[in-house]
Amino acid sequence: MKDNIPPCQKKQYQKVSFELKLMIIDQIQNGQISVNYAAKSYNVSRSSIDYWLKKYSTLEQKKRGMSKQDEIKKLKDKIEELEFVKEFQRDYIANLENLSGLDLAKKHLPEALAKEIEKRKRDLLK
Repeated sequence: MKDNIPPCQKKQYQKVSFELKLMIIDQIQNGQISVNYAAKSYNVSRSSIDYWLKKYSTLEQKKRGMSKQDEIKKLKDKIEELEFVKEFQRDYIANLENLSGLDLAKKHLPEALAKEIEKRKRDLLK
């Protein structure tokens, strides 16, 4: 016995230009929007957006002139540089506080950093 249920109809989507695809991918990769939000906003299926991400994301990275590995290496180098600067500043502040007798770090820096400087001061006095 057949019920009078109409067959499922496929949702109709409009054709999306290449530029719009790249713009959507860029917004998703930059964390500005989610895939779900993009699908609803641009009336495109999530599976289409997932396909575009796989197909065009490397193309977008090539357009920027940097692969993921290059970007990771650049970020690691920047972290290393910032860690060096932090160590230098911590040592400088510890020396300054030892010479002046003032506790500037406790008043003006975050607690974790002030504790690091206090430890450095004790190490320098040994």
